[in-house]
Amino acid sequence: MPSSRSTRALAVALLAVLLGALLPAATAQAASRTVQGGRLDWGIKSSFQSYVTGPIANGSWSLTGGAATVGGSQFRFHSATGSYDPDSGALSSGFSGGVHFMGHKKADGGNELDLTISRPTIKISGGGGTLHADMVSKERGTGKVSNRSQVPLAELGLGGINMTGGSTPIALTDVPTTLTAEGASAFAGYYTEGTPLDPVSLSVDTQGAAAEPKPSVPDEKKDEGEKKDKEEKKNKEKAGRFEDAAVDWGVRRTFREYVTGSIGQGKWTLADGAEDGGALFRFPQGKGTYDAKKETLDAEFSGSIRFTGAHDLDLKFAAMTVAVAKGEGTLSADVTSEGRTTENVRIVTFVAKDFAPKDGLAALTEAPAALTDDGAEAFGSMYKAGTVMDPVSLAVAVDEKARLPALPDLGSEPTAAAEPTKKAAEEPSAAPAAASSDSGPGAGTWAAVGGGALLLGAAGAAFFALRRRGPGQGPGSDATTGSDAPQTS
Repeated sequence: MPSSRSTRALAVALLAVLLGALLPAATAQAASRTVQGGRLDWGIKSSFQSYVTGPIANGSWSLTGGAATVGGSQFRFHSATGSYDPDSGALSSGFSGGVHFMGHKKADGGNELDLTISRPTIKISGGGGTLHADMVSKERGTGKVSNRSQVPLAELGLGGINMTGGSTPIALTDVPTTLTAEGASAFAGYYTEGTPLDPVSLSVDTQGAAAEPKPSVPDEKKDEGEKKDKEEKKNKEKAGRFEDAAVDWGVRRTFREYVTGSIGQGKWTLADGAEDGGALFRFPQGKGTYDAKKETLDAEFSGSIRFTGAHDLDLKFAAMTVAVAKGEGTLSADVTSEGRTTENVRIVTFVAKDFAPKDGLAALTEAPAALTDDGAEAFGSMYKAGTVMDPVSLAVAVDEKARLPALPDLGSEPTAAAEPTKKAAEEPSAAPAAASSDSGPGAGTWAAVGGGALLLGAAGAAFFALRRRGPGQGPGSDATTGSDAPQTS
């Protein structure tokens, strides 16, 4: 029989082998991960929105860089990039898009209130977090314009949140925020340090380092097949045929807000290949004919979108087609409403000048669009003919090397999280109490990492308070009013 010493030696050796096998996997799991794709939803300050669009400032706001709206008072920023360390819980994630506020119009045509907030970045480490942003603002009284990059605008209320060990997507919901001293200065003095801002929600995808590509083995048959496909594609191109195009259209921003807001209480559903780009919807797999000399187009696209909600709202657009001729385009669709489908309805017309191909791509970017008579009827006379609708973007690959523009990257839909822990539920909230309401497609309820795998439990996380529309305001309204003015001192 083997001695006890030999037995112990054998056990130690086996343990070393076992640890050696497991350690690389554990190390890989804990390695820093890249943030690639995702969204951040933030209303900045709902009462400030109401003040800007109300009877005092009598102003407005507009979106830049592909930003979108969600629900009644949130702005959605897209295309997250950055890094996440599961060991320490450190997260750095920047987002694209911005919001431009204007109000208090002056006699010379300018605005006393002129503020742009863009490219928000979330930085979390060591139990604390800050929201940074690029800010361009006009100082109250003096009119002096300041342009600051990545201002530490708001502190995040991360009490009770454990950021370590997360998988993907990383999700935080309704995290309280307060204005910093530097943020108050960049906010042109409209609010003081410590002022509560709207809570922040985010969801970002993370991925490890990309694996090195395996060397490919030459395949003569495969090469011959690829050559044949290329020849066929070239022949189609010569005949004016194309098989790679997309049309992007958001329908109308205020209509989307109405559908998901407190009156519509609804949602939209994409099907048949349609994609959500935040501020727009993409209808892909375009096929048809294009004449580069005449700059004419006839194309059909896949994808459908259906809006449903209260008050018998049920409207679907499918089988999108686009025709371009003589500098004007028409977007048509099969429309289903009240259980009836009408085919090939002309929905909007749009400006289509300079539609000549460049670098193998014939494209129009955010071409102004207006509702047609038939389109107004499709909306149940909710809007009049001629109403400005969301712009149309169109891209047609007329060369095999051309690539269609990418959609804003909103990342994966966050998975429903677990219920908050008792400790988190008992802790006092740093945010004001708010009525619960859905914030649009993909909205979560509680903070979680990795689709509920790890509860973050933001202390007293409150639901987002949606700005309520009055009974007289329909989906055509672009602004709401409010009495909560910024501080004057």
